[in-house]
Amino acid sequence: MEGNNFIVEPIGVIATPFKTKYGAPRQPASAAEQTIGVITLNEHQNFEQALEDVLGFEYIWVLFWFHQNKNWKPKVLPPNSGRIKRGLFATRSPHRPNPIGLSLCKLLEVRGRTLRIENPDMLDGTPIIDIKPYIPHAEAFPGARAGWIGEVNEQSEPRYTVTFSAVVKRMLNAVEAKERRELLTYVGGILSRDPHPHSYRRIKVMNDGTSVLAVRRWRFQFEIFDETNVKVFGCSRVKDE
Repeated sequence: MEGNNFIVEPIGVIATPFKTKYGAPRQPASAAEQTIGVITLNEHQNFEQALEDVLGFEYIWVLFWFHQNKNWKPKVLPPNSGRIKRGLFATRSPHRPNPIGLSLCKLLEVRGRTLRIENPDMLDGTPIIDIKPYIPHAEAFPGARAGWIGEVNEQSEPRYTVTFSAVVKRMLNAVEAKERRELLTYVGGILSRDPHPHSYRRIKVMNDGTSVLAVRRWRFQFEIFDETNVKVFGCSRVKDE
């Protein structure tokens, strides 16, 4: 500690399949398919000894640094919040004053300075700042109130059925399989929750009544039918964002 400032140094780094935020799950438990992350702790700091006895725990808390976030926001729009912004501290948003992340992950293996965990929700190359054991009797309260998240779940908001045309599927067949899965999962998730424009969503209504969703260098054209179905009928790739 120096004055009123704290110095936090990473103890290691995690390797995951997720290169962009679009492909990463929102939480470890929400992963669409099983993935593996490998945490490698730094050399020459006796971390091998620090990891003794960790394998006896089925789950561990992984604290990490949201290294790709440059600023924070007092109000954010979580994916399941509809059109209501929430106070940052009532969410798990990465846009924090101190960008510290916390994930509960299943521990699969400990070997030397490395740990293999199941279904990480961190981007590849994320700095790790601490590891703690998950203690069920002290940290599990299944009946606890979940604030606005519990209210949203109880309201069972209407969801949209999303389909992709053969044209879109053929277009995406030209890209690498992993990126294709990430795009389909992300676009399907966004549009199934709310396909209408919002300041936090890159959705634009066109003059002909159809809409376009921007995801990185991709543009997905879609239509809404009967306020229950969304059809993604076209997509294109732009050179520059």
